[in-house]
Amino acid sequence: MLATISTPTKRIAYAALAAALLTASIVVMSHDGALWQFFAFGAAPDLALFVGIGSGLAKGQLHPRAVPLYNALHRFIGPILLTFVPGFLVGALAWALHIAVDRSVGYSLRTRDGFLRA
Repeated sequence: MLATISTPTKRIAYAALAAALLTASIVVMSHDGALWQFFAFGAAPDLALFVGIGSGLAKGQLHPRAVPLYNALHRFIGPILLTFVPGFLVGALAWALHIAVDRSVGYSLRTRDGFLRA
């Protein structure tokens, strides 16, 4: 559904989703602690950026070898599946929060060449 909505509207929707996910993360953490999951799963998707560092790349380009990992870590299917692992709800919420924040500020998935998709 979001694919047919204009870009500014999508970004606002992702920002609202990010706010909801942050709220849910805080509520769940207040009951079960799992603060380490919030930080670990919140930062982990960007580890693909370290794989994508290389010389001879244009500004904003991720090395093509890192694109599959980056795109896999920046899709909502990962956090959705993680919600089914007992004890990892905070991690799933934090991972989804990371993706929603990225999309709300304009970062999308990458093309094969490593550039942001339009």
